[in-house]
Amino acid sequence: MAINLQKGQRENINAPKFTVGLGWDINNTSTGTAFDLDASLFLLGDDKKLVSDNHFIFYNNLESPDKSVIHTGDNLTGEGSGDDEQIKIDLTKIDDAIKEITVVVTIHEADSRKQNFGQVRNSFIRIFNTDTNEEILKYELDEDFSIETAVEFGRIYNRNGEWKFEAVGAGQRDGLEKFVSIYQK
Repeated sequence: MAINLQKGQRENINAPKFTVGLGWDINNTSTGTAFDLDASLFLLGDDKKLVSDNHFIFYNNLESPDKSVIHTGDNLTGEGSGDDEQIKIDLTKIDDAIKEITVVVTIHEADSRKQNFGQVRNSFIRIFNTDTNEEILKYELDEDFSIETAVEFGRIYNRNGEWKFEAVGAGQRDGLEKFVSIYQK
């Protein structure tokens, strides 16, 4: 049975291969323009910076150099139930230099479309065992991010050889560019 996390909670992952699923719905009171939410991952070293530019995983770079992290592609609409985007992670292949994976969701062209996370509902991140499909944990974002255009949903990190997940739920207004500036060397 999956563990439902609250903001700030941490949990062991205990699966060498797992999938990160992200989902969301759009409020009916939208801007009339289609929403395109994008999942991005930052593969960080001990210094909390990208191991290299190729360790920034997003819709234009779907795989890490060692193929341990594979983004399955960009969902342009978020239509339907379940996961809107998925990222497969294989810890048996992951580069030893990677100590943390930050999971961020942003709204594409949020400023020009006058969109923010206050117009998004039912947002979640979940981790499930890739081999068995058993859900390990889930974190539902229940805050009202009325001005934020980017949210760090969570982070996966290595502590003493064990991989753990932390539910973060931290939003900010400056989109993906802000996260890139934080994590780029």
